[in-house]
Amino acid sequence: MKILAIDSSGLTASCAITEDDLVLAEYTVSYKKTHSETLMPMIEAICSMTDTDVDLIDAVAVAKGPGSFTGLRIGSATAKGMAGAAGKPVIPVPTVDALAMNLWGCEDIIVPLMDARRNETYSGMYTFENGGLKIIREQNAGPVDNVIEELDIIGKRVVFLGDGVPVFRDRLEEKLKTEHFYAPASCNRQRAACVGVLASIYYSEGRYESASAHKPEYLRMSQAERERMKKENDRL
Repeated sequence: MKILAIDSSGLTASCAITEDDLVLAEYTVSYKKTHSETLMPMIEAICSMTDTDVDLIDAVAVAKGPGSFTGLRIGSATAKGMAGAAGKPVIPVPTVDALAMNLWGCEDIIVPLMDARRNETYSGMYTFENGGLKIIREQNAGPVDNVIEELDIIGKRVVFLGDGVPVFRDRLEEKLKTEHFYAPASCNRQRAACVGVLASIYYSEGRYESASAHKPEYLRMSQAERERMKKENDRL
């Protein structure tokens, strides 16, 4: 099965082509450019390098969220457009689950942290058991202090990764009592290959949808929505 995978949920833009148990190509950039500038040229580059006709892929996988609202909309629109044009399904993959796949085989508690602003994080808790990803706590949005409290209750060694690590590292060092460490640069950010690997599993389980049905999963309201709600409440 050949899958085009996309992840533009955070600061890192990534796309990959996976086929069965191979990653044919992966292009990842974490630099000062917007995803609207980089994503399509990156996809075109890996398709060209692998002689891939997008019309002949089996599905388009995309990190469905949470993450940057703008980044998710760009990734979603790209996936919907390409899958719709090719008449292929979209496989939505939870962003935080895909981040945990970076540390395949790790038996510690894996905690991806994405910066959700306002001292909050998008996170989840995972480990690997019998060669598969085990979800201890599904991806969610909330204060980083809640994550710290729960990890101290669990009391098992933790490994952190994600763009929230540099944001919350001082807080983690100050508050977290449980033994912990941080993933290295080679595996601490979004990778579309991880999205593609999970997508292949999800597809076999029937977890896919039409291009027209796909939409991002934000997990919380945008700043504009919060401000609008506040104004409405103030008028009451």
